Amino acid sequence: MDDLQQLLLGFQVALTWQNVAFMIVGVLLGIVVGVLPGLGGPNGVAILLPLTFGMDPTSAIILLSSIYWGALFGGAITSVLFNIPGEAWSVATTFDGYPMAVQGRAAEALTAAFTASFIGALAGVLLITFVAPLVAKFALRFGPAEFFGVFFLTFCSFVGMGKENKAKIVASLSIGFLLAAVGLDTISGDLRMTFGQTELMKGFDFLVVVIGLFGVSEILLTIEEGLHFKGKRAAIDLKVVLKTWARLPAYWATLLRSSVVGMWMGVTPGGAIAASFMGYGLAKRFSRRRENFGKGEIEGVLAPETAAHAAGTSALLPMLALGIPGSATAAVLLGGLLIWGLQPGPLLFVEKKEFVWGLIASMYLGNVAGLLIVLATVPVFASIMRIPFALVAPIILIVCAIGAYTVEGSRFDIWLMLVFGFVGYVFKKIEYPLAPLVLALVLGDRAEDAFRQAILGSGGDLSVFFSNGLVSTLMILAVLLLFWGPITDLFGRVRGRRRLDPRLAE
Repeated sequence: MDDLQQLLLGFQVALTWQNVAFMIVGVLLGIVVGVLPGLGGPNGVAILLPLTFGMDPTSAIILLSSIYWGALFGGAITSVLFNIPGEAWSVATTFDGYPMAVQGRAAEALTAAFTASFIGALAGVLLITFVAPLVAKFALRFGPAEFFGVFFLTFCSFVGMGKENKAKIVASLSIGFLLAAVGLDTISGDLRMTFGQTELMKGFDFLVVVIGLFGVSEILLTIEEGLHFKGKRAAIDLKVVLKTWARLPAYWATLLRSSVVGMWMGVTPGGAIAASFMGYGLAKRFSRRRENFGKGEIEGVLAPETAAHAAGTSALLPMLALGIPGSATAAVLLGGLLIWGLQPGPLLFVEKKEFVWGLIASMYLGNVAGLLIVLATVPVFASIMRIPFALVAPIILIVCAIGAYTVEGSRFDIWLMLVFGFVGYVFKKIEYPLAPLVLALVLGDRAEDAFRQAILGSGGDLSVFFSNGLVSTLMILAVLLLFWGPITDLFGRVRGRRRLDPRLAE
């Protein structure tokens, strides 16, 4: 009951005219970000983060989260009309969305996609509303050893449950840890790996790195691919919207199942991409019209969009409650909170209630605003895709450079941005994941500090990480998740042998 009262106070914060204006602007910018394949949610938030430095933290996070909501909606426009995923998790949407557009049902497909996005995001926000405060209260019991256990669990789960090559994930994490170690050691006060360069004394600024890794690298890839946009036209009228909405109750099981899948994959490191494909696969498996999937089945649009957006929203739960980002975008938002002097985690719910509940309230409002705006402006934003990318790319690059320079007012940061842009480009070409690198860069020094504080407190005794039930559970669960792949393979082989040899089942 107390949480609901806090949520009502949050709506009072979010509904001030300044914050509503920032919300609308953020959604509009986010739709542009989602429509342009050279950007995307994490990239757009990272590039535009410097614009919020002089703002009130609550207004700033509302603006950035609204950009994220808008990007989630915008990715569906390119998937349906142009058969080009605006976001990686929109790939599954193209399977049935574009065939519907080819059949002249683009407005129906877009309405279904936007509504499913809204439902999935709403499910994620409800999860944050009711679960995040409980997680935060529980986490108040954490000491250095427990916090290291949580960090260790996060890193292990990224490795064990990640869909990419395990060696590549470990390599990406290791590079992130290496970058996080550059600069001043917060425990001893020593300088590490600065090589006499005064610019490196403060370490690699998180924002400069992510602008390069995400923004600049995507521009290089898009230029290399030479994308030519030629898509279907669509205009959504009220009659189509109401007709599509009238059909949605028939798919309640698909929407519910995809929401649950998305929330689970969002809180765990499965991510929105895996959630979208899992949602699509389950919908196809349980549907009575499975033979129509891939040919323009509306259920094939609803399922991946619901799952992806439930996952993308739910990923903010561990970021707010524990200070651990569940996605690349959450990692960027976490960096923004740290820049504004806010420490994500359980104390945030105690010390900054107005901020937290204002943000949660804005999630509800931002999704409603996003749904209404995107339904009304599809033709406008679809026309952006017809602007030659040769004109768009330099503008994006200039915005990236301004964002990097704004951090410290240093030209050295612009060069760093370009270097990391090339690194991100190479990583994407050789299919090395960037999310683990960003995760390690954000959490690496915090995990190291927690580990060293726990060791100092125990006099060098490593058993401190198994000193009570809570930290022991975290460490054991982390190891299990680290070897999750081999464990499941082993169980699969045992089951296979039992099927082949009936004597083993006796």
